[in-house]
Amino acid sequence: MEEFFIGKPNLFLVDFSMDPSNKINITIDGDNGVKIIDCVGLTKFLKKNLNEELDDFSVDVSSAGLFSPLVSQRQFTKNIKRKLNVQSVDGIEFIGNLTEVNESEITIEWTAREPKPIGKGKISVKKNKSIAFNKIKKANLIVEF
Repeated sequence: MEEFFIGKPNLFLVDFSMDPSNKINITIDGDNGVKIIDCVGLTKFLKKNLNEELDDFSVDVSSAGLFSPLVSQRQFTKNIKRKLNVQSVDGIEFIGNLTEVNESEITIEWTAREPKPIGKGKISVKKNKSIAFNKIKKANLIVEF
């Protein structure tokens, strides 16, 4: 399967699983999205190169959907400046715009209303939080219209 992705460097594997009924589920994503032809191409590639091995299996190739959790650094990178809902392994939830991604963590930013340091009323304050990849339980895009 790696040979398929070498020929298409803008695509990458997100998930590969096999259920007890011998159904292989493959999820792919792309730096510029995934087209149906990409899923079909991977399916044909697998059938051509693993013809005999796939006789007892069913193969399902799909793209990571808009509501699918983000799981790889590449998925986070392609979604910089978009709004995320991130749940940490500690149970804390953060909602904000993804501003930075590096090899070990992401940074999100949001605006919060807080009491003024002096006087009555509230002011808007920009906040940000860096979260290590191994501390993210789940991260989803928030779709805004």
